[in-house]
Amino acid sequence: MMTLCIFHTHPSICLSVYLPIYLSIYLSMYLSVYLSIYLSVCPSIYLCIYLCMYLSIYLSVCLSVYLSMYLSVYLPICLSICLSVCLSIYLSVYLSIYLSIYLSIYLSICLSVCLSTYLSICLSIYLSIYLSVYLPVYLSVYISICLSICLSIYLSIYLSIYLSICLSIYLSIYLSVCLSVCLSIYLSIYLSIYLSISGETFNSFGTFHTA
Repeated sequence: MMTLCIFHTHPSICLSVYLPIYLSIYLSMYLSVYLSIYLSVCPSIYLCIYLCMYLSIYLSVCLSVYLSMYLSVYLPICLSICLSVCLSIYLSVYLSIYLSIYLSIYLSICLSVCLSTYLSICLSIYLSIYLSVYLPVYLSVYISICLSICLSIYLSIYLSIYLSICLSIYLSIYLSVCLSVCLSIYLSIYLSIYLSISGETFNSFGTFHTA
């Protein structure tokens, strides 16, 4: 109440007294709050801006440098190494598999074709030579040998059997006929002689009795 009365009675004195106090308190509070807020916000904003700028610059520079180095050095080296390794592996695997399959198929086909043609040619040549040269000579020699052997065997067997049979038959017939003829001749001669002798004796004996 007293202050209000003083303010109403003496406003200039009150203003002169209260204003500096108020301003000092207000300014101190304001400055403290402002500085605390400013100091708490500004570093974070500053740091954010700085970091964003730094990161953007760093990333742009680093990315450009990295990309340039990567594209200029790393990529060709990696590509050359990868290509050489991949090509060597691919070529080795491909060539081994392809060559093995191709060689097996090629060799099987070639061997079958070559063997068939070779066998057909050899058989044709051999058969032609065999049929033209060997068979006539062989047949002639074989036939002559077979004929000579067969004839000799046949003749020996035939002649031995035939001659033995023929000789036995001939001898038996000849002996029987000869014996019968000889006996008949001998008997006829003997009978004729005997009859002639006996007739003469009988005649002489008859003449003796008559005399």
